[in-house]
Parts: sequence; structure tokens; C-alpha cells
Amino acid sequence: MKQQNKKISYIPSILSGLPAWSSHHPALRAPLLGQEGNLGDRCLQRWGGRSYWILTYNYLLGKDNLSTPASGGPPLLSRRGAKIGQQSQLRCSICNFGIRSIALYLFVCLFLLFTSCSTTRHLPEGEILYTGIEKIVVADPNKSPESNAAMQEVEAALDYAPNNALFGSSTTRFPLPVGLWIYSGFQKYKSGIGKWIFEKFAAQPVLLTTVNPDVRVAVAHNVLRENGYFNGQSSYEIIPDKKDSLKAKIRYTIEMNPVYRYDSIRYMPMRHFADTIIQANLDKTLLRKGDPFNVVQMENERLRISSDLRNNGFYYYRPEYLSYRADTLISPGKVWLQVARKQGTPPNALIPYRIGNIQVYIDGYNGEKPTDSLVYKDMTIFYEGKLRVRPAVLYERLRFKADDLYTLDEQQRTQTGLSRLNVFRYAEFQYAPRPTAQDSLRRNRDPREQGRERLGANRLDSLQRRSSLFQQNNILDVQIHTVYDLPYDGEFEINASTKDNNYAGPGAIFSLTRRNAFKGGETFGVQLKGAYEWQTGNRASASGSKVNSYELGLSSTLNIPFLLFPGYIYRDLEQPSSTTFKLSADLLNRPKYFKMLSFSGSMTYDFRPTPMTRHQISPFRLTYNKLNPTAFFTDSIASANQGLYESLKSQFIPAMSYTFTYDNASVSDRHNLSWSTTLTEAGNLIGGLSSIGGKNFDQKNKQLFGVPFAQFIKGTTEVRYNHRIDRKNRLVARAMAGVIYSYGNATVSPYSEQFYIGGANSVRAFTIRSIGPGRFDPERDPADWKEYLNPYAYIDRIGDIKFEANLEYRFNMVGDLNGALFMDWGGIWAMRADDRPNTRLKAGEFFNDLALGTGFGIRYDLSFLLLRLDFGFGLHVPYATDRKGYFNVNPFQSKYNAFNWHLAVGYPF
Repeated sequence: MKQQNKKISYIPSILSGLPAWSSHHPALRAPLLGQEGNLGDRCLQRWGGRSYWILTYNYLLGKDNLSTPASGGPPLLSRRGAKIGQQSQLRCSICNFGIRSIALYLFVCLFLLFTSCSTTRHLPEGEILYTGIEKIVVADPNKSPESNAAMQEVEAALDYAPNNALFGSSTTRFPLPVGLWIYSGFQKYKSGIGKWIFEKFAAQPVLLTTVNPDVRVAVAHNVLRENGYFNGQSSYEIIPDKKDSLKAKIRYTIEMNPVYRYDSIRYMPMRHFADTIIQANLDKTLLRKGDPFNVVQMENERLRISSDLRNNGFYYYRPEYLSYRADTLISPGKVWLQVARKQGTPPNALIPYRIGNIQVYIDGYNGEKPTDSLVYKDMTIFYEGKLRVRPAVLYERLRFKADDLYTLDEQQRTQTGLSRLNVFRYAEFQYAPRPTAQDSLRRNRDPREQGRERLGANRLDSLQRRSSLFQQNNILDVQIHTVYDLPYDGEFEINASTKDNNYAGPGAIFSLTRRNAFKGGETFGVQLKGAYEWQTGNRASASGSKVNSYELGLSSTLNIPFLLFPGYIYRDLEQPSSTTFKLSADLLNRPKYFKMLSFSGSMTYDFRPTPMTRHQISPFRLTYNKLNPTAFFTDSIASANQGLYESLKSQFIPAMSYTFTYDNASVSDRHNLSWSTTLTEAGNLIGGLSSIGGKNFDQKNKQLFGVPFAQFIKGTTEVRYNHRIDRKNRLVARAMAGVIYSYGNATVSPYSEQFYIGGANSVRAFTIRSIGPGRFDPERDPADWKEYLNPYAYIDRIGDIKFEANLEYRFNMVGDLNGALFMDWGGIWAMRADDRPNTRLKAGEFFNDLALGTGFGIRYDLSFLLLRLDFGFGLHVPYATDRKGYFNVNPFQSKYNAFNWHLAVGYPF
């Protein structure tokens, strides 16, 4: 019979709502509802992870049932209501052409859809689409620090991101305004998938009236004045788009002109004891002759004076009780400034107070009010149910006691101490002045007598007033209101990782934390972790298969928020302090190689004498490594390098360590300097006891509980300097050195304690353990320079001495996207000669033994997280290559492995 076949295909899913995909027939769907006789069917085909609806018209003769075409395509679905002897076949058009053709077809459809939509067609009447700002024009650029600070505030006032802004930039846009296209093309849909697409993906146009440039230039002008640029000007110009008059950019122009500076600063006498305190602390003033006029700095000075007074008992004193009088007419470009007490200052703001009763109110987990109380020394505690914290712990957190002069600093330190306990959600302080006998007499006295008393009081000088004020019984009763924080905190984390040693795989971590475990603010945590990794490279191709491994770990940590040491128990030091105990067990399984079972326990004191210094002391840290090697591991690695096997063997590592850290970040942002030094010793105490027991100090393989123990000393030091050039540029430098020396019981240091270079936080042109020690380079395969003849050579590239240096220039690129240019140096060396040649440091060869790399990186700042991608290019390696001279590496020749990229989180240093 004659067959007629008419087929028309298109994709209507983006135009109207469609029913759900049938899970029973992945390639089929019910007939298209429509007028009788249209013979229209539709099918849903899953392709490339997405769903596509294909509408086809087929008028064929055949049986009226479900069948499968000879071509092997999807089944045929008969259309209900078709004429007898005729069949409607549903055939997916995807079967008729290749995936590449489909992709091109879809791309063309989407491109035509979006490009046919104007981004300004549906703008409100009279509105203009804002497309960003041009680079801000500064008429008289000035590179001084105060100018940079002022311009940073001005830019913040003028910045406003347009639609499809690139990384939040106000000047650069992503070239495809998809959100605006969807807004224009889908706003007509009131239901179905079209409405869903509009609600989820459409971007509301940013209009010029929304940006309001008039207000922004006014704010910028105020910012200039607040920073001393009284003659500064700000203006703007609308720049219409040449292709579309309904689009426009804004060009801002800033004229700063010379800044006004302080010429004279005078603190006016206040005829009160408060004046004595102010004059005594003038050396701390933030306003100095010659500094640029700055409103923020003036406000900070008011806060400083107010704090000085409140730290001397003046609880009710506030910064707004000080006023400024400025004159710019006496001398051109100069400011004459007077600081005086504001008229109408409340009398109680000029009275020093002492602490009276101290009461602590502790609500329950769900806000239940206290039902019981107890008295501990001069503190009363009101609590709900049972008291869940020891009174002595609370009392030691109080930095003030009854009858002490009120001070703001002690109140803040008390709040900080309570928050460090990690027991309460917050701590709120309330003060109530206690009525005095003088108050009662004054209330009952004739008003005329009160007036004469005030006149007489005004005649007292500041010294007389000081003695009388501090002898008065002005008392503040204190109430501290707190609420228990929830006792448990759980966390489950799933992650996937890739490593520079060609291992990749998923992992999971489950943590459970118990707050206030023993009623002293202690935090007890348990963590269970697991990871599975498979090898993605060919490091171990000689083993006959890829190496898949797994790791399981269990650890528990007890953190005590004070130093558990005689004389310091429960004491709250001025800076954070803690004592931490940790126990852990870890199983690492690498099939065909070994199983490593590790147990460790440690105790650490951590305290800060000052905001810039920190001490960490670990008087006890014991690690036990149990190695179960396979025969393959013993034959292929241990026999080839006995030193490596010795560093991995079963052993105890009984160690003590001390770390000192200096960091001035809390006091300096422009010149940040940090220095950290760690000293570690292991096995000396046990070795000494063995000597007392009659064994020679240098005797090898002495044992602890039947297992040899390590004996070494180790030191590392690191210096970092972060220099802020201006608001968008920084220069960061780092230098690190370390050395480990084993002696006595063993001459080979544990593998985990030795040094290596390369990787995302080291010399970024090279992968981990790919350089050194010294000028050593494992023998390579002549047929493929990238491969070693010994496939396990990479795990042997560790040393006893390390030096590393980095220099990095960080700059802003656009919006929240930053860039970096860097230079890295690094090298490791062996302390003793072994079967590897050229591993020791020789005189005059230090710089030649350092690997050198350079590169660039990009960083995307999410405010809570920084993503980093670095590209490193090798320039020099310490071993011989086929290139002469110092720059003996061509990073673009893959055989040198001198080009690497690293994706990481956070800055490298």
C-alpha cells in the first residue's frame, strides 16, 4: 500500500508547561492532546542528562498496536482514534541524526531565541537600562596613603553592579545578558514551565533611576569633605549606548584638590576631674598636627576619650558629650581645632561609680527562667533546674569584684571570658545605680538650697573634686543575663580531593561535639573519617595494576578553656588560653604495598601573653606507627632503598615541642609581619633513662614496649611579610627553613617528620616530592623522559634540611576577582650520605641547588571562602638537563614536568 509520511519536529518545552516524564517508558509519552485527526504524538527522549520533547506527525499503514521498528529505534505507539488499518507511529527525531548535529541544532535554536529578544523592549516608559560605570576619572591623582583611603570610600559610594556584572564589577559585564534575555522573552508567561523559567532565571533590569547618580555624587562629595578635601568636587555624565539609546553608562569625575591638615589642636579645660584624666592621656591622642582632617579619626578620638573616662569609673559618660569646633579661615589649607565638653552633659556622666552587688542569671536551653539560686563568695547565681557550670569557673571569669571601680575594659574582658567558655549563647550586662543617702536628702531639700549647693560646688578645684567624688558612695549593682547554649553540635562532611601525587577520591567526616562536658566549659569532640582513593597516573605501573587505597580514622579531643597547671586552674588570662588533649587512631591501607596503623596521643598548652605573641607547648606527644608491609613492597622498595624503609618501619615517636608565634596583624594592616618558630625533640628522655639503665646512648634499636623508638631534634622557622601598597595591591614575601637531625637510637628520621618541596603551597612549578634532595634526580627512562626507571622514586624525594622562599604580588583584576604574579625558590638536602648521589649540601652550591619557578594565579573572593588557581612554570632545577646555563628548564617541554597547575582554597601563605 502507498505510504504517506509527513514529519515536522521542534522543541516546545520552553514555551509551555508539559506533563511529567513517564518512568515506565523512558523514550515514550502519551499522545499529544489536540483536535481529532491531527495524528500528533510526542515522545520524551533523555539525552545528555537533559530532557527534550520532539513533536512528530507520522501517517503510516500498519497494525494498530505497540511495536518496534526494524531500525531498532524506540517502540511505536498507536494513536487512539486512528482509522482502522492505519497506524500513527511515534518516532524520536534524535534517531535520525547524530549527537553533534543535535547539539548544533539546539545551540542555534537557543541563540536565535535569545538574540531575537531585546533587553530594553519591556523597560518602563521613560526608563534607561544601566550598563555600568566607566573608569572613574580622577582629575588630580594623588598616590598618598590618605588619598588612597579617601578614594576607596569614594569608589564604594559610586560602585553599583549592572546586570550580568563580571565577578561583581561595576565596570565589566559578561557579554551574554542571559538573565535580561529571559526577562524579555518569558515575562509574558503566566503559568507552566515558561513562568517557572522566568521566576528562576530572569534578571530584573537595573535602571538608571535605581542607581540614582545624583545621590551618589552627593555622597561622594561628603566623603571627600569628611576626609579633608573641602575643595573637592564630584560630578557625573550619562554616556548613551551608540547602538541602543535605551542603554547608558555613567562616567564619574572626581576632583580632589589639596587636603586640609590640622594646624592647631587644643583641648579646652572642662573644670572637672574628667579634665585631669583627659590631660593625663594626651600622649595617646589620635589627632596630631600635620595630619589630614578626617571625620572618622575625630570620632575615634571621641571614643578614646570616652573609654579613658569609663575606665576610671565614669560609667554614664558617652562620646557624644564631647564636641569639636573647627576653623578653616585662619590659615589657608589649615584647620584649627578645639575639643570641648558639650553643654548640657548629664550630671551622672561626671560621677565615678563603684561595683556593688553582682548577680548572674542563667536561663535554660529553651529560655526557661531561673528557679533556684546560690551564693558563691560575693556573687549570686540564679539558675534553672540544676547548675550546669561550676561556680568557681564563673567567678574566675569576672574581671571585677564588689567595691572595685567600674572600668569598661574589665567589663569587656568579662564578656570575652564568658564567651570563651563556649557554654552560653551571649552575656548581657545591666547596671543599676543604687540610691544614696545624699539622693534622699536632696529630694527632700528646698530647691533654693540645692541651687546654692551647686554654686558652691562649682568653686571647688579639680583636686578637691577628685577627693570628694571618689569618697562618695556611688554604687552600680550589676546583673549578668545569659542563656545556655545547646550542648551538642554535630557535623557531617562529604568531600572529594585530588592530590599532586596522582591520587584522587571521595571522603567523609562525621564530627560530634559536646559542650561544657565536665561543667567547666570543656569541649569534648569525637571525629570519624574515611577516604577512598585511586591512582590516576602511572606512578606504579610496574606493580601490574592501579593502586586503590583507603583510610579510616577515629580521634577524640578534649579542649579545656584554661591552663591545666598548678596555680592556673580555672584562671582566665587576659588573652585566650587552653589545654588540649588528643587521642587518635588511623589505618592506611595501600594494597600491594602495606598497611599502616598509627596511634597517637598529645597534650598541648596554648596561651597568648599579648595580642601579638602566642606560645604552644606540648610536653607530651607520643605516636606509634605499626607497618605491615607486603612481600612486593619489601622486594621492590625496601631492598632498593634501605633508608626509605627504615623511615617507614614500625616505631614509637615520643616527642616534646614548643612553638612561638609573633603576628602584628591585630595592630597593623599596612605592614603585617609574622614569625613562627618550632623546636621539637624526640626520644631524648627515654634515651637518657636507657643510659641510666646501663645501655649505651649511641646503641641502635633500643626498644620501648618491644618496639624501637625514634630519637631526633628538629627545628623550623618561618617569616612572612605582607605589605599593602594601596587598596588594590599587595606585596607578600615568605621565607622558611628547617632541619632535622637523628642520632642515638636511629640515624634515619621518621618519614612523616622529613621535609619535601613542591605543591600548591610550596614551589608551585613542581608537584609534591618531585625535586631533590640536593642535585639528585632518579634515573629516567630514555624512551620517555617523564618516567623514572624506578616507578617508586617519587616517594623517596625527602630530606633533612629545607629552605624555601616565595615572593608574590597580589592585585585586583575586576570586581571580586584578584590576580597574582609569583616567584618561588626551594630545595631540600640530606644530612648524611646514602646510596643516592649528590644529596648533601656543598659549599658554594646553595643557590644552584634551589629549584626556581614562576607563574601567575587567579583568586575568587567569596568573602567567606577564597578559591585559588595557580599556574607554575619551572625555570631552574638543581640537576643536569639538556639545556645549559642557570635557566636549564623549558617549562613548555612536557618531559621536564615543569609546568603545573594547582586548584586550592585560601592563600598559599
